[in-house]
Amino acid sequence: MIRKHNRRAAKAAFAVALGVAIVLGGAAAAPAAHGTAAATPIILGTKDFPEQYILGQLYKQALEAKGFKVTYKQNVGSTELIDTALRSGRITIYPEYTGIMLAVTFKRSTLPKTALGTYNLAKQLYGRRGQTLLRQTPFQDKDAIAVLRTTATRYGLKTVGDLKKVPNLTLAGFPQFKARWSPELSSKYGVKGFKFTPLAGISAYTLLDQKKVLAAAIFTTDPALISTRYVVLSDPRNMFGFQYVAPVLDKDLVAENGARFTSTLNRVSGLLTLRAMIAMNKAVIVDKKSAAAVASAFLKANGLK
Repeated sequence: MIRKHNRRAAKAAFAVALGVAIVLGGAAAAPAAHGTAAATPIILGTKDFPEQYILGQLYKQALEAKGFKVTYKQNVGSTELIDTALRSGRITIYPEYTGIMLAVTFKRSTLPKTALGTYNLAKQLYGRRGQTLLRQTPFQDKDAIAVLRTTATRYGLKTVGDLKKVPNLTLAGFPQFKARWSPELSSKYGVKGFKFTPLAGISAYTLLDQKKVLAAAIFTTDPALISTRYVVLSDPRNMFGFQYVAPVLDKDLVAENGARFTSTLNRVSGLLTLRAMIAMNKAVIVDKKSAAAVASAFLKANGLK
């Protein structure tokens, strides 16, 4: 999947294209802390892009608010590097995307056709290594195709397959997108013969705004999507798979820290809607707030800190 290896460059470009203000604040009383000790240390790592930093801070601060001692390691690296760190014990927990778990970590070429099937298979495979998954988030951060709302209205676009209605279709995306997804666009949706514009130092949203292309490959938690200017086309045949987030962790952490530990993490995950994640990404990437501050505001607003 064309995802996280491109993420930092993509997010930097999106920041240039957008300047909308977001309010994440709110206040709530902090819960009482309780001391916690366990044989297996809680070493929470993240991958190497802003959304991961936000997720890491959310889980870290929520656990600390409950009295758990957390060692935090931000920016461990790519999927391959952070999985190596997990297997070696240099970290014991980190947030991962369910489709990436299967395609990259476990190198599965054929993926389940449902979100639950994806999650269950990943949990089974991690279980064989002494690890497990906690609750997955309501949001997913996956490849998608977006158009301007005016374009969607003009051509009646709601799904990826509706792109067949667009004469002289032009689509922008990372260079790898065409090779990876053109066959799927043709076989699953009958979308073919379009002109592809590879992104080179410019945001896909800028190309849409300037009407240099009619459609663009994007990620579903891009900060630009806080605006109603864009429409993300639905993918009813699940061409782009599933990319919900779930904490991956050693089973020992669950056994040693009990229900309060897992329920805290699960509660955080349960609050992470698509709208919330887009807003927090925008606050960090566009508004230049720290991931720690954004996570803290979100947790306080939701009574978790």
